[in-house]
Amino acid sequence: MKNLKNILYKVSIESVVGSTDRSVAAIQYDSRAIKKDDVFVAIKGGVFDGHAFISKAISLGAVVVVCQELPEQLLNAVTYVKVVNTGKALAVMASNYFENPSDNLKLIGITGTNGKTTIATLLYELFKNAGYKVGLLSTVKIMVDAKEYLSTHTTPDSLVINAYLNQMSSEGVEFCFMEVSSHGIHQFRTEGLTFAGGVFTNLSHDHLDYHASFAEYRDVKKSFFDQLPASAFALVNGDDKNGVVMLQNTKAKSYTYALKSYADFRVQILENQFKGLLLKVNDNDVWVRLIGRFNAYNLTAIYGTAELLGMETSETLRIMSALENVNGRFQYFTSDFNITTIIDYAHTPDALKNVLETINAIRTKNETLITVVGCGGDRDKTKRPKMAHIASALSTKVIFTSDNPRSEDPSQIIAEMEAGVAPQNFKKTLSITDRKQAIKTACQLARPNDIILIAGKGHEVYQEIKGVKKDFNDYEISQTLLIELQK
Repeated sequence: MKNLKNILYKVSIESVVGSTDRSVAAIQYDSRAIKKDDVFVAIKGGVFDGHAFISKAISLGAVVVVCQELPEQLLNAVTYVKVVNTGKALAVMASNYFENPSDNLKLIGITGTNGKTTIATLLYELFKNAGYKVGLLSTVKIMVDAKEYLSTHTTPDSLVINAYLNQMSSEGVEFCFMEVSSHGIHQFRTEGLTFAGGVFTNLSHDHLDYHASFAEYRDVKKSFFDQLPASAFALVNGDDKNGVVMLQNTKAKSYTYALKSYADFRVQILENQFKGLLLKVNDNDVWVRLIGRFNAYNLTAIYGTAELLGMETSETLRIMSALENVNGRFQYFTSDFNITTIIDYAHTPDALKNVLETINAIRTKNETLITVVGCGGDRDKTKRPKMAHIASALSTKVIFTSDNPRSEDPSQIIAEMEAGVAPQNFKKTLSITDRKQAIKTACQLARPNDIILIAGKGHEVYQEIKGVKKDFNDYEISQTLLIELQK
């Protein structure tokens, strides 16, 4: 049991009805999870308004209600706390409930459109291999030192974040690397956390189904840096024009990394092959197993973060040279017939362009590049024609297919993609709604030395259609199909 008064510390309260000097069991924002002596926080969401479930929460045992609007009927046995914003209040309360665990470790937030998962995951691997106890909060997985847990969101809700940070703190974790999404920032999931540093990767077209405009999307990202304390560092991509925007008004110590411009941490690509990259990072040559210009940026951000956290340069470079691709991020295999298949999460125009340009920079052009790509349903529709335009312009052959269509008609999504194909590229394209059939067709079309790119889902092991998630793994399916076709 926890004291309510302590849990409400630093929450912006407008009024209280009842006593705050009482013990409570847990904090919940889902009325279905309420048990005896819990606090219910009524969140106003995009679909549901938690205020409609206050009576249900009380009937299940809630003794405290945190809300933005007081209900008409107030019960004597219940404490009502009216706040300015329940989402923000929930995050602060969650930190207090778990005794502010982010104060006990060095928490680094990574934000931007592309590269978050790679940077966070490889920083976890880097520091783990250097002998530290490390935590990871990412799209792919959550790690508490060596223990792995399932991840369901890029940035989990504030209760989940603080519960894991509390576990990390209890187990002596020193560093935690965390993906910070625009949704997470906008919904105050990171409010109340103490960050030791923030990293900005880049900003491109994404999430405009959620944000009203690109400017709002950018400003939400910027607000993360605005809130960093003076004791923290802010490391941004100096080659992205939005990097300097992130540093405006931040109290944190500012640093940049770049490939094309002057920066605190600068990288040059000396060699770029399918086997890896030879980089010069701040006058240090290092061979790495990752591929492409975008990974040169990612690795420089990793190098800079490690330097700012005090790791020895020689140690950073030694471990960097052994780092492997993150699951679903330019993950590739070569079949017995020498067909190279690449699985990548690229689901934004910029990410897809980066991956295709990386492949084209390495390949000899004597081989065919076959791209299988789709766009998610119930998400930003404006990027669909852009994705198709890029895929058809930079590939030899393109197969448009389903990604996670969710509630939408897959054929309609594909039609919206096809609208972006330039006339001269239309002969390159096929449209196959069934994703497995699309991958099979790519495998059938491929000849020795050809390259297949399967983009959009990356690490995901499911496909969501009409509210049902079915097992689907691009990597495993393509491997199986190529083996069968080679028999």
